[in-house]
Amino acid sequence: MDERDWLTERFEANRAHLRAVAYRMLGSVSDADDAVQETWLRLSRSEVSDVENLRGWLTTVTARVCLNMLRSRQLRREDPLAVHVPEPVVSREAGGDPEQDALTADSVGLALLIVLETLAPAERLAFVLHDMFAVSFEEIGPIVGRSATAARQLASRARRRVQGAAVPDADLKVQRHVVDAFLKAARGGDFQALLQVLDPDVVLRTDRGEIPAGVSRVIRGASEVAQQALLFATRGRFARPALVNGAAGIVVFDESGRAFSVLGFIVARGRIVEIDILADPRRLSRLDLSVLDE
Repeated sequence: MDERDWLTERFEANRAHLRAVAYRMLGSVSDADDAVQETWLRLSRSEVSDVENLRGWLTTVTARVCLNMLRSRQLRREDPLAVHVPEPVVSREAGGDPEQDALTADSVGLALLIVLETLAPAERLAFVLHDMFAVSFEEIGPIVGRSATAARQLASRARRRVQGAAVPDADLKVQRHVVDAFLKAARGGDFQALLQVLDPDVVLRTDRGEIPAGVSRVIRGASEVAQQALLFATRGRFARPALVNGAAGIVVFDESGRAFSVLGFIVARGRIVEIDILADPRRLSRLDLSVLDE
């Protein structure tokens, strides 16, 4: 085996890990894949024969690439959208895909990713690398241009924000039962039944992209969310169950079979506490939903 083949083999052995790191950093599967590809290009141009821990080297490179992407993204968003739902990972409930499962392992749900979106790039990197992948602050410091102590403080600030993220019930069957009840009530226009499955303080986020302006919004409270869900009755006929970031969710198609929206739910204590809807046509077109047809 020549050096190129050896590097390719080692890189492929770490690809799933690098995608998982990048997805947590960027909240987008397509952007994560771009970051991993850039890591491969940097590896192919580097001399790594004396690198003792190649996995660590690759993780550091991927983190640097993601940090640059986050900073660039932040500069482009001079007027950030009021609502931004990260790009979800959609999979079938029966028979998971190991690569997809790796992206959402350790309860990396949409609720957590939404909180991560509010962090500064360096805070997000410090938290993701240390708390999710056990990278030391001594290694994180040089990536963000800070001391190990400063990197620790970044992660600590991020951790305080993340602690407010909703945590779903662990039992997927319970989640599915509640989501199915929501869908049935929405299809039937049953306002009272919707109130039964919605937490009084439920939050609904709808991300339809930048155009038309004002369509993306946040709605709070069971009554208000139930009213919105009643408008879902006709679309509900084309809804299919799916896992959305490892939790019970729904993918809605239009009459032509094209994806119309992806709904992620957080079910806690037997009720829906959060609904996150991605309905941005541009980003929906980048999702791989073929797994639902298998």
